[in-house]
Amino acid sequence: MCGIVGYIGLNDTKEILLKGLEKLEYRGYDSAGIAVMNENGVHVFKEKGRIADLREIVDLNVMANIGIGHTRWATHGVPSRTNSHPHQSASGRFTLVHNGVIENYDLLKREYLADVTFVSETDTEVIVQMVEKFVHEGLEVLEAFRKTLGLLHGSYALALLDEQNSDTIFVAKNKSPLLVGLGSDFNVVASDAMAMLQVTNEYVELMDKEIVIVTKNDVTIQNLAGETVTRTSYIAELDASDIEKGTYPHYMLKEIDEQPAVMRKIIQAYQNDQGELTIDPDIIYAMNNSDRVYIIAAGTSYHAGLVGKQFIEKMARIPVEVHISSEFGYNMPLLSEKPLFVFISQSGETADSRAVLVNIKEKGYQALTITNVPGSTLSREADHTLLLHAGPEIAVASTKAYTAQLAVLAILAEVTAKSRNLDPGFDLIHELGLVANAMEVLCDSKEIIEHISREFLSVTRNAFFIGRGIDYYVGLEGALKLKEISYIQAEGFAGGELKHGTIALIEEGTPVIALATQESVNLSIRGNVKEVVARGANPCIISMKGLNMDEDSFVIPEVHELLTPLISVVPLQILAYYAALHRDCDVDKPRNLAKSVTVE
Repeated sequence: MCGIVGYIGLNDTKEILLKGLEKLEYRGYDSAGIAVMNENGVHVFKEKGRIADLREIVDLNVMANIGIGHTRWATHGVPSRTNSHPHQSASGRFTLVHNGVIENYDLLKREYLADVTFVSETDTEVIVQMVEKFVHEGLEVLEAFRKTLGLLHGSYALALLDEQNSDTIFVAKNKSPLLVGLGSDFNVVASDAMAMLQVTNEYVELMDKEIVIVTKNDVTIQNLAGETVTRTSYIAELDASDIEKGTYPHYMLKEIDEQPAVMRKIIQAYQNDQGELTIDPDIIYAMNNSDRVYIIAAGTSYHAGLVGKQFIEKMARIPVEVHISSEFGYNMPLLSEKPLFVFISQSGETADSRAVLVNIKEKGYQALTITNVPGSTLSREADHTLLLHAGPEIAVASTKAYTAQLAVLAILAEVTAKSRNLDPGFDLIHELGLVANAMEVLCDSKEIIEHISREFLSVTRNAFFIGRGIDYYVGLEGALKLKEISYIQAEGFAGGELKHGTIALIEEGTPVIALATQESVNLSIRGNVKEVVARGANPCIISMKGLNMDEDSFVIPEVHELLTPLISVVPLQILAYYAALHRDCDVDKPRNLAKSVTVE
């Protein structure tokens, strides 16, 4: 997820912008840049790679008291200095940074900018070129900005500099987060309050389709019709844990939104200098030296293990069993001759799993822990560890740790497969990049998903999730999320099992949420939906683009079929969030539950 910072005031802005960008590094990025403006014009510095690389090329002799900055993760165009932000108009008069995705950028390019030579491959450049076009046609800058925004379809957070107006940063947002911070003789712009806590703790939240004119002494908010909006500022009284939440109302919502950035951080963490995925050779040796992998986990991690089984078996061709840790500890099955145990735990402190680890270590078996917490008990006591790189997860209901577990399991499967001279059938780095982009689209679709949640889940006392194959495992996780935080009695079932007993529970209006992302069983799961509809159920079909039909309630972007669990779970997480919100439940701290289960 990209990040924006901006400053206008009395001080030199370069270090303020660079420090702000460093605070946004957690979002994941592949390039960064700043633009500062003084009496000699706009000076742009941008670089592929880390902010440390950007620091090396910033001219310290350029003094300026207005500027904007950006961290980028490539969506349109490869990671490069050219595609990095800020972007400039053809004449260089206008300079822009942008978070989000402009869905109709190609259409706008053809319709309005056929005579413009583009420098980059980005959707962002279309915005800045259109502003300049409308100014050349006679509009004032603010009106040209407003007209451009009215033509954009998609998500955006924008900060614009005009070389002929050194007193103003023009700001706008739609679906992507953006704040204005207030100071004495200065004001700032930031994607996240933590980015500019170095200079202010007073912020004004911006709403969708608002335009803001920011000067060093004033902040004016307008809607797209040009009407002024008055909004009270707030003080961001943040301690270390509050900073993780930023201005989100709940940790869970923020952690849902962080999932695209987590995907990108995982790619970076497990990628070598040659651009290939890599894992500790000792772990790959342990995988290849085993005749069976035993995944041990609980709750959400158990559901991740069920999907991980599909990854490992289909890609690496190693048999996998998945077990609930609390059951395995007291009812260990007959083991194969050379087992490898894989423990999945967000916290690395799950007591049920540790009890199994102690047992199997006494028997001399190898163990690998997949966890979000380095130095945790399961990590310390296992032979090997793979980290999730998801950042702190505060909400009790796990979201970003679950998808991080899936991504790391997929990487483990792919690297193991290649070590065995097996072709996984796709480029996992590329596909995980597409997954991250798809997650962003879904996170930008909250309004639609909230409407679905209100329609299907606002008053019901129960709900069923059905799917076939890998969709069944995602349905289990969707049901768990819903029951955890909304207290709706929710259960996940394999579609074909309905007629073997569960269909007796279907009553008039019972919500049945069906997943349809697998081509081989698409018609089968739709047949199961017809069975429950015949008994009075209220069906909500979530399908993947390419398999969707007219009656579907929501369509997720298309990704590789094996990786659909990484994105099909996102609307289920958001559905659960809004169901809990509509029922006035404590989203982050549901009753009777703890984040880490440290007792058996």
